[in-house]
Amino acid sequence: MTSQELKEFLDEKADFYEQKQFIQNDPIVIPHQFDSKLDTEISGFLISVISWGNRKSIINSGYKIIDLLDHSPSDFILNHSYNDLKNIKGSIHRTFNSEDLVYFIKSLKNIYTNYSGIEGIMSNPSNGENLQERISNFKKIFFQLNHKKRTKKHLPDPLNGSAAKRFNMFLRWMVRSNKKGVDFGLWKSISPSQLSCPLDIHTGNIARKLGLLKRAQNDYLAVNELDKKLREMDREDPVKYDFALFGLGVNEKF
Repeated sequence: MTSQELKEFLDEKADFYEQKQFIQNDPIVIPHQFDSKLDTEISGFLISVISWGNRKSIINSGYKIIDLLDHSPSDFILNHSYNDLKNIKGSIHRTFNSEDLVYFIKSLKNIYTNYSGIEGIMSNPSNGENLQERISNFKKIFFQLNHKKRTKKHLPDPLNGSAAKRFNMFLRWMVRSNKKGVDFGLWKSISPSQLSCPLDIHTGNIARKLGLLKRAQNDYLAVNELDKKLREMDREDPVKYDFALFGLGVNEKF
């Protein structure tokens, strides 16, 4: 198909799959439980961190985290006690365990107390010229506190080659407009035009089939390659095509 036909095809699929009816089977259903900006942001961040593997399992693990945070993520993060953390035990989701969650809680408190929150770090140009550089610097800030080496694997570093799929997904949730009731549009300090597509096996395979991506690995270089193609189709909102690529891969087995 021609470039114009491809754009029209993907515009139609993006519009079809960006619907509230699909979120019940997506990790984004967890932050949709909350009304406040801070609860939505914190729950969204934590759920994005564990978003790998079976989606049903991810959602179940997400609800487990929300239970451990007493169904009030922001209050727990900002006001937890030592005894509150002692009650967090056992497995959380696959290799993300209770020790990892406890560190994430402590670090988030540090970020919201001593920095200007996740949005403040990610919207600050001094942390990088683009969002992928800022993700890298966010990781450095996040692991300023004393931590176990193994916990660092749960946040990506694009400058070390990671596609940062889960972090880019979280950014999509926070930045893109909520006009269709799926993403939240909570962060006004970052434009949707700055976002990168959350690249995973599904979006990558469909992008290759459609001629949008040549690189074989799903890594930082592939994200950059795909970004350029998606921005040619929609410079203002390139990541809307995440809905199209993912839907074609998961729902339609395209």
